[in-house]
Amino acid sequence: MMTKIIVIAGPTASGKTALSIELAKIFDGEIVSCDSMQIYKGLNIGTAKPTEEEKGNIPHHMIDFLEPSENFSVADFCDMARKKIEEIASRGKLPILVGGTGLYIDSLVNNVDFTKENDNKEIRENLEKLAQTYGNEAVYEILLEIDPEYAKTVHPNNLKRVIRAIEFYKVSGMTVTEHNNLEKIPLYKYVYFCIDWDREILYDRINKRVDIMLDLGIEDEAKMLYNKYNGRKLTSLQSIGYKEFFDYFEGNKTYEEVVEEIKQNSRRYAKRQLTWFRRNEKIHWLTPSENMVEKAIEIVKQEL
Repeated sequence: MMTKIIVIAGPTASGKTALSIELAKIFDGEIVSCDSMQIYKGLNIGTAKPTEEEKGNIPHHMIDFLEPSENFSVADFCDMARKKIEEIASRGKLPILVGGTGLYIDSLVNNVDFTKENDNKEIRENLEKLAQTYGNEAVYEILLEIDPEYAKTVHPNNLKRVIRAIEFYKVSGMTVTEHNNLEKIPLYKYVYFCIDWDREILYDRINKRVDIMLDLGIEDEAKMLYNKYNGRKLTSLQSIGYKEFFDYFEGNKTYEEVVEEIKQNSRRYAKRQLTWFRRNEKIHWLTPSENMVEKAIEIVKQEL
């Protein structure tokens, strides 16, 4: 019998944590984070890690376990998450996957196979040199030509993912989009939710969340990370909410410019997240309302 899981996805600031806690209490569940940045220690305010109060005594997994200097791939995530899901299920609890990193979630639930056969160090190094000489946009343009659909879900400055997608195509002859669309044998029986706000309301929620992060001290957190890890060298520190402050610390931008840039980048990221999730026909879209939780409960009971 396949393991049953719930998936709760959605853009930043959409209310995933609150919904997941409600469902965990009702269905005796435990949370498995599917956020590519909450895995890192020290990145607390900027990644909106749930506080102990917000967790509501519900166990949370795969948060806060990795140093920012350590590498962690999608394949690493899937390996760890699969073990965690089976462990939770073996205790008679319901695993609930929660996060906004669509690539992590879909790779996990669709049983994507990450084989080392598609690695090529020479291709990777040549693309890295191209980026150093002509900028990240030059490498991103290659991905746009090869796999425009996947390119829409990746930021041009996420060089690691851009290069990985090009490398995958050059070695395997298949685009990431084509690979993701292959029929996979599912590992889980799942119900997949995504929270769908009106665009303007979502953007207002994002702006307010950034204001709250500023009040909580994200500037100090960014400064600590900047000093500890020697500036902007680490991929993990390219997360929204941190990288924008680096220009401020270096005297290249005003505080007001940084705040506006964080809000703008957060809104753009939310838009990319929604683009990713809207491709998935298996998702149940939940409109925030007084009875959103009741609707989710009803769907879970019907499908699981």
